Amino acid sequence: MSKTLLYGATKVDETNVAYAAIASLEQFQWKNRVFVIFSDRDNSRAARQENQLLADRPALDERDMIVLKVAGNSVKPVFGSAEPIAAEALRTELDAPDAGDFHAVLIGKDGTVKLKVSEPVSNGELFAIIDSMPMRAAEALKPDN
Repeated sequence: MSKTLLYGATKVDETNVAYAAIASLEQFQWKNRVFVIFSDRDNSRAARQENQLLADRPALDERDMIVLKVAGNSVKPVFGSAEPIAAEALRTELDAPDAGDFHAVLIGKDGTVKLKVSEPVSNGELFAIIDSMPMRAAEALKPDN
């Protein structure tokens, strides 16, 4: 499984595109974490990822998650709601492979890429990455949670 974990870097070069906020997802910055699923040709891995995530809606809600699915030229919210987003802009900004190749990307509340995978990721692994983020740790300490 090919996986790139960008969270936890000791030094962040803010000129690096990997650490720049994703412009087309600006509506979510500082409010939501976004998980973007790029569908494969037969939709098998994308459907598996989508179903796995939706099996734990309370955990998605608790982590302020928005899940988007990109299939061809359309972007549809799978969990949460979103203003219209251009699929090609997302594909370009997230350096996703060509349409028809599975890819998934986690974007943190700060608007930067935290995880890129080319195979479905388990909820446990995804939530562990999110829960290890300083902003998530601070949220967990709030009395209303």
